[in-house]
Amino acid sequence: MRVVLAEDGDLLRAGVLALLEGHDDIEVVAAATSLPELLAAVDEHRPDVVLTDIRMPPDLTDEGIRAAGELRRTHPGVGVVALTQYSDVEYALDLVREGSDGRGYLLKERVADVDELVTALRTVAAGGSVIDQLVVDSLVAGGARRADSVLDRLTPRELEVLGMVARGMTNAAIADQLAVTDRAVEKHVGSILTKLDLPADAPVHRRVAATLVFLSEAGVGGIALG
Repeated sequence: MRVVLAEDGDLLRAGVLALLEGHDDIEVVAAATSLPELLAAVDEHRPDVVLTDIRMPPDLTDEGIRAAGELRRTHPGVGVVALTQYSDVEYALDLVREGSDGRGYLLKERVADVDELVTALRTVAAGGSVIDQLVVDSLVAGGARRADSVLDRLTPRELEVLGMVARGMTNAAIADQLAVTDRAVEKHVGSILTKLDLPADAPVHRRVAATLVFLSEAGVGGIALG
């Protein structure tokens, strides 16, 4: 797996390089410190996946998200995993707005768990998607949502099921948690997707889309995690 790393912090960049180079099947083909360098490195090396900080030069705002959008158009086969120190749902939504395939959103603390980081890179490189579980859990636990929320269309049980979907639980795991049949969970999930107006041909996988709706309605803005 060929990786381009984009991180302007010298210590973190060196640390991630050392961790990834410990895996024989991973090759870091370039390291960038800014958005222009990142895009140029992808043009030159054609990696399988990009691991990028969200905030880096030139503006230190949302360069990683902008890079993901640009690469969706210029190099659609390249996966992007965005790293951030904040569980900011708006960034997560922007990252997958044009599709969740080949996109991941992780907190920087995940770098300490190299196996989890590598698993995310492999998942995204293969066209899958990853949303950091702490991002989901922090918002699910908050319990608040916007006035006139689309989630008001759901029954209390459907909202409970959606929260479990947002945590990444399978139908079987949800059924076990609620002590109901798999068929009952399937019916709840089908009803949720219909009520949230998520068509079968949506560009984002319907369960991922339902999760993103839940996150966007459950809370907005960055939650500093230290």
